[in-house]
Amino acid sequence: MIFRQLFDAESSTYTYLLGDPASGQAALIDPVLEQVERDLTLVRELGLRLTHVLETHVHADHITSAGRLRERTGCTVVASERGASCADLHVRHGDEVRVGALGVRVLATPGHTDDGVSYQLGERVFTGDTLLIRGTGRTDFQNGDAGQLHDSITRVLFALPDDTLVYPGHDYQGRTVTTIGEEKRHNPRLVGRGREDFIHLMGNLHLPMPRKLDVAVPANRSCGRLNS
Repeated sequence: MIFRQLFDAESSTYTYLLGDPASGQAALIDPVLEQVERDLTLVRELGLRLTHVLETHVHADHITSAGRLRERTGCTVVASERGASCADLHVRHGDEVRVGALGVRVLATPGHTDDGVSYQLGERVFTGDTLLIRGTGRTDFQNGDAGQLHDSITRVLFALPDDTLVYPGHDYQGRTVTTIGEEKRHNPRLVGRGREDFIHLMGNLHLPMPRKLDVAVPANRSCGRLNS
């Protein structure tokens, strides 16, 4: 498998490239609009063709390039069954998305937003804003639900093997990867907290709203179209 982790400095968003060298098919997870040329250049340089864009949720801090990439390549945009209606394929827990020989398993992990999904591929899981490195996504907008987020992490993601590599949607401190075992042991929002304690914590974070919230959410519900 070909694997690359890419970064957008403005939003601290990670985009992931998954490629099957045998078939030449490739997928991008959570691509960013401003990085279209970078991403397409890399796909081309690696001898791949983009067949899928996998969205973990409707983002509030950046605009997706899913629609633009679909226009340029004809790729299939994949999102949760509760996600953006503009997606070509809506998936639910347990579904598998085939990218050549790669079988990407869908895990329903709502809570940060009501449409959150994670994608598991072998020893890797791509968690979007559900589980971060030593943190979690927030739950105070877009139908977020702290209890649901706690269940998604503890019952779905923490059920994976401890050595599963966790690749989050963001990191604001330069960290790139963690493991399920590490987060079970060291995540300060989860260690030593029951479900009700977690809900209380998440309800009292008092974080500022994302700067692009009012623009990004409606655009991302249209796969990144700004005028729809």
